Amino acid sequence: CKGFVKVNKKEFTDVMLSGSSWCVEKGYGWKADIERTESYGRIDWADPSKVSEKAVSRGIDQLGTLGSGNHYLEAQVVHAKHIFDPETAKAFGIHTPEQVVIMVHCGSRGFGHQIGTDYLRVFEGVVKKYNIEVRDRELMCAPFRSTEGQDYYGAMACAANMAFANRQVILHRIREAFEKVFKTPAEKLEMNLVYDVAHNIAKVEEHEIDGKKKKVVVHRKGSTRAFPPGHPELCKLYRKAGQPIIIGGSMETGSHLLVGTEQAMRETFGSTAHGSGRTMSRAAAKKQVHGESLQKAMEKRGIYVRAVSMSGLAEEAGMAYKDVDEVIETVHNAGISKKVVKLIPCGNVKG
Repeated sequence: CKGFVKVNKKEFTDVMLSGSSWCVEKGYGWKADIERTESYGRIDWADPSKVSEKAVSRGIDQLGTLGSGNHYLEAQVVHAKHIFDPETAKAFGIHTPEQVVIMVHCGSRGFGHQIGTDYLRVFEGVVKKYNIEVRDRELMCAPFRSTEGQDYYGAMACAANMAFANRQVILHRIREAFEKVFKTPAEKLEMNLVYDVAHNIAKVEEHEIDGKKKKVVVHRKGSTRAFPPGHPELCKLYRKAGQPIIIGGSMETGSHLLVGTEQAMRETFGSTAHGSGRTMSRAAAKKQVHGESLQKAMEKRGIYVRAVSMSGLAEEAGMAYKDVDEVIETVHNAGISKKVVKLIPCGNVKG
């Protein structure tokens, strides 16, 4: 599908380089959004020259699109009993029971997927070149400081910046929709961004290992950053409270907002879970769940769903995922992130 932001190749190159900043400069957002985005919405080492024309052709029309799979735009509500840490919740802008929150999960779309595909092929030769043994084609790799490793790192950063930009323009569109429906400016509706956090990304960070501070590559796959209070990479707004963390559950069970901890820095390189995780494959879910029946059942529970396809909806049934509350209790009790708020779904759009 095509996004509502039309760009030419020069502009898309600017998106690859500038991420969220490009969007705000073009009027698709507020300056305050940049501060509330991981890495301020821009990965500096992006190198568009390392991105294929095929990847560009797949991504250039996709700014402002959700995509399929587990990507979603969800309206959620905060019940009083689900505010576990009122002080931190207030710091994050969640201050009123029954407050409505909009959560978006999406990434760099076909653009990032193509970059991954391109470099997977490159790395097949790299592992032979450097005599690296891998047991799975999906685990192809390259030495970080090799030419191929640096090429991929620059291309991956372009995908990350496109993802930041994609979510930023969707945020802008959400604000426009609320303004139209409620005939009230988004500022007055207090539609402030809580946080935009990356996932499925590799970044160079400084961590303490065996008592010594070292710069290492932290590869977060299916995980997300979880920096603690006082971390220098956090914006001033959240430096005292700690980094907001978003862990998605399912469209039936809800999601959670947590905060980063010092324990995460010591134990997991400042990382925690990104989502609850699947318990069955998409194919298995479609065999057990009927999309239309699921949609009707959810509506009876007060959760309204709109999806491009009913089979795609069946793939995302709650039973296909782990119990999000158990996952949250696990990371909370392990100390790698701390519970703040549970968010209950009331409306969901699947790409």
